[in-house]
Amino acid sequence: MKEFRHEDLEAATQSYSRTHLIGKGSHGCIYKATLTDGQTVAIKTPSLGLCNLQDTSTIENEARILSSLSPNRFLVNLLGTSHDSTTGHRVLVMEHMPGGMLHDSLHLTTPPPSWPRRTRMAVQIARAVRFLHDSKPLIIHRDIKSENILFDSKSNVRLADFGLAVCATSPSQRVDSVSLPAGTIGYLDPCYTTPCKLSTKNDVFSFGVVLLEIISGTKAIDVSRAPASIVEWSMGLIEENRIMEICDKRVDMPRHMEGAIRHMIILASRCVSSDEESRPSMTEIVTKMERFRIPIWADVVQSLVHLKRRKRPKTVNTIVVTAVATTTDVPTATSDHGAVPRTKVLLREILAGDIL
Repeated sequence: MKEFRHEDLEAATQSYSRTHLIGKGSHGCIYKATLTDGQTVAIKTPSLGLCNLQDTSTIENEARILSSLSPNRFLVNLLGTSHDSTTGHRVLVMEHMPGGMLHDSLHLTTPPPSWPRRTRMAVQIARAVRFLHDSKPLIIHRDIKSENILFDSKSNVRLADFGLAVCATSPSQRVDSVSLPAGTIGYLDPCYTTPCKLSTKNDVFSFGVVLLEIISGTKAIDVSRAPASIVEWSMGLIEENRIMEICDKRVDMPRHMEGAIRHMIILASRCVSSDEESRPSMTEIVTKMERFRIPIWADVVQSLVHLKRRKRPKTVNTIVVTAVATTTDVPTATSDHGAVPRTKVLLREILAGDIL
């Protein structure tokens, strides 16, 4: 792991000036810095409160966890560390995520994310958590929430903040070495009441809450709603067979995506089940969510067809209805080089777009 000179980090942040501060939490502060080689990074320092208490365990834990993992495209990866010789504290040098937080994208951004975008985000988050659970030793994050899910420069999801993460040797192992249950209210598994109750299924619960948050566009805890908990509110609607009322009404949903979103809600309800053992594994979750690709592809196909209609109305008109109605039986389109099967053209275009 690379060791950065602390003097260089101080110079890049103007001695950790507030003008460089881009994030602040209970465990630390995040500063944006451009190093002498032109690289833009995020520097994480212990919060002042923890420094006063001489407790920098979360920073040390995050460094230990991330340094044990190989770089992954769905994580905010550790680039290196540095030691402040004056205080003796360690700081982390992380990849910089310019796209902001999922929390802000859902609750502050106008317009809110589209349905294809939400589905893509959900699959990427699931893949990030699966990567942790498939690691050897496996990692339990313990603090999966929308504020810890960031976006890189290409708007891809990155899971962040491993200060509370722990290692275990198997998915079913109960971790006894953890002092107390930890996490964020609203995302914290109610089954996780004692240290020995920690397992990968706690992360699955938190992922389910995030999935409901993505679908509904509402916060995990909203005191203006009755009940305030997104889990209790959603499960109540599901029990009353009003499942689609969970969906964010700020964004029109393409009709052909309703089935995929319905399946996602049902999957989320399994994740937040009060029966911990009945919750799916992250591998099962990713597998099921990837099966929702076809309806999402249909949305892209529809957009492509509309674009082609504007350019060549006479040639493309005969394709429109069939392309939207089915993803397997698409008629042949003509080009200057003769007949070209639209199935092959659309499939190539879809795969090139890296939808999920």
